[in-house]
Amino acid sequence: MELVVATRNQGKLKEIRRLLEGTSIRVRGLDEFPDVPEVEEDGDTFEANARKKAETVSEIVGLWTLADDSGLAVEALQGKPGVHSARYAGVGAGDAANNAKLLQDMQGIDRNRRQAAFCCCMALSFPGQPSRLFEGRVEGLVLDIPRGEGGFGYDPLFLVREYGKTMAELPMDVKNRISHRGQALRKALEWIRTTIG
Repeated sequence: MELVVATRNQGKLKEIRRLLEGTSIRVRGLDEFPDVPEVEEDGDTFEANARKKAETVSEIVGLWTLADDSGLAVEALQGKPGVHSARYAGVGAGDAANNAKLLQDMQGIDRNRRQAAFCCCMALSFPGQPSRLFEGRVEGLVLDIPRGEGGFGYDPLFLVREYGKTMAELPMDVKNRISHRGQALRKALEWIRTTIG
């Protein structure tokens, strides 16, 4: 079986390939399909964006396709940055600008009102069949000072309470085990292995 992962991110592909070692599933990335256009993520929810990417790519390539959308949802900001996490400070903004905007928007918010969650939705699609959805979520707090050198995105500002560390301070194996994307991916891969693998 071939599984297309709707990403050109080599790190994500490597992680999924590692998790599927020992199965008969061959993982392919979008770099193998240069004619597949970028899919605009214009949905209001992580689910809508993941579903749109998976279904669009699946229809084009004619294969099982896995896509995800994820981001940070902050309670005190009514769920923002949410689906706009990657472009919170504007289109093309990098991690530093997005983090700076988050810190600015969180100014004056008391520590006990800084609850947030990293959320991920993965969609698995095949032409002519309904998409399957898999979700992952990690609860935490938004700090007012970044900590740690690892990770990316909002990781240096996101404190995982049970570890007393930010996502950027956690060892990679721990982060992968508890992360929102890791949770959703394990659910998706378990379904693939038991149902179509």
